[in-house]
Amino acid sequence: MSASTDQAGSVRAGEELDIVAVDAWLKQQLPSLQGTPKVTQYAGGASNWTYRLEYANDDLILRRPPSGTKAKSAHDMGREFRIQQALQPVFPYVPAMRAHCTDTTVIGAEFYVMQRLAGIIPRKNLPRDLNLPPDTVRQLCLNVIDTLIALHQVDIHAAGLDKLGVGAGYARRQIDGWSKRYLDARTWNVPRGEKIMAWLQAHLPQQERICVTHNDFRFDNVVLDPNDPTRVIGVLDWELATLGDPLMDLGNSMAYWVQADDDFMARATRRQPTHLPGMLSRNEVVAYYCAKSGFEPEHWAFYEVYGLFRLSAIAQQIYYRYYHRQTRNPAFKNFWQLVHYLHWRCRRAMRQGNRP
Repeated sequence: MSASTDQAGSVRAGEELDIVAVDAWLKQQLPSLQGTPKVTQYAGGASNWTYRLEYANDDLILRRPPSGTKAKSAHDMGREFRIQQALQPVFPYVPAMRAHCTDTTVIGAEFYVMQRLAGIIPRKNLPRDLNLPPDTVRQLCLNVIDTLIALHQVDIHAAGLDKLGVGAGYARRQIDGWSKRYLDARTWNVPRGEKIMAWLQAHLPQQERICVTHNDFRFDNVVLDPNDPTRVIGVLDWELATLGDPLMDLGNSMAYWVQADDDFMARATRRQPTHLPGMLSRNEVVAYYCAKSGFEPEHWAFYEVYGLFRLSAIAQQIYYRYYHRQTRNPAFKNFWQLVHYLHWRCRRAMRQGNRP
């Protein structure tokens, strides 16, 4: 069985690359490159812009920050490059890093180039030519979870990643940080969130584990083998990776996990194929992860509420930009309703977590 690999499209207006400058710089770093590359761009672009450079003898991906980015820490190309470069020898799902450009005069921003992984990216829906029976979907689901478990078991000292983040005190820093971001972005039409933030502070885990965390681990950030769509061959988008708590990383993933029997609001936000027959439910994912990783939470409710509250803060930050006319993307118009819904989910999980 072979299914369609993920393809880039036309470069968006205003986001064109100076391909003459890129090509000249790249050929200094990689002299074997032949010809002039065909340039296409991947959909999205809310975070870093991602382009495909298709040479006669090589297939590369270029990532750069959006135009006008001021805070380097928000789109640190060098950090993302070095994380993947250090992980690649011990975590085989990272694309090979090829070159990193710190000279912002080349295209007006720092950027890096990596090898393209030709495969399927399971976005909101699988490719039309890929119809998987439930038992195959289940195996795909387990393999994706196994990939997250494998990441969390990487020896950070052997990989030279022990300086990737501060580590100790991670949970408190996350709750403090996301609480501040939510309050800073709050508009009049969303909840204050005070009870949720206070509950999270009161339920910080007593036991802290520290490992490499991806912090945006979803189906649409993995690459599947087109000849065996259950096999993961890559994990993408390492912008938020750090040293943190593995169960908080899982909580982040579960906040995005929409299952077939979820309510209308959840199903309306689905952006990965976790609704398919054969997919595990959120409870089944957590049980499988904990059994296989050996990481047993004292109270899973903390990690569930954290993931949902963090997602509400992300949604509110986006809505804040729309509300203040910093973006006119109509897709963001009703994000305030999503914030209400996510806080309702938080309160429900808090009630269930407080039961004896």
